[in-house]
Amino acid sequence: MYLLIAAESAIFSIFVIAYLFYTGKSLSGPQPKDVLRVPIFFTICLLSSSLTIHFAVKMLESGKIRAFALWWLLTIVLGALFLAGTAQEWHHLIHDEGLTIRTNLFGTTYYSLVGLHAFHVTVGLLALGSVSVFAFLGYVKQEHAGRVTVLSLYWHFVDVVWVVVFIVVYVVGR
Repeated sequence: MYLLIAAESAIFSIFVIAYLFYTGKSLSGPQPKDVLRVPIFFTICLLSSSLTIHFAVKMLESGKIRAFALWWLLTIVLGALFLAGTAQEWHHLIHDEGLTIRTNLFGTTYYSLVGLHAFHVTVGLLALGSVSVFAFLGYVKQEHAGRVTVLSLYWHFVDVVWVVVFIVVYVVGR
């Protein structure tokens, strides 16, 4: 998992650098400051999911399978809310603001960076969902805590990457 995170960090670094390099270089509008709304609520949801997955892992390590399953499910709900917020933002940008991936450099780099992150959230949710199904069917036991911890590392990585994306896109890039 550490090697995967290292490789994914390199990929995200390239996308972040591209976004920063091309910020303000679009010859036509719209520009970030004109169309982006800061997704505070959805960011809180995603960052809170790092706490809930931490609690889930601790519950499994303690042998509290039902509590694990509930914390794990709450993590999925928070991640899904974040992804729904991203979809809502994209709908607004495409339909209300006319910003697509082909509109200008901002559109290209924005959708590439935020889309890459959304893809990683989706993969994480699929993995978390699989574990949740197994948990509710009674197949997850205390001895699986190490494996669950490895998956939680990926989820924490996705959250940390969002902090970087948030700062780059919604703070610096505006």
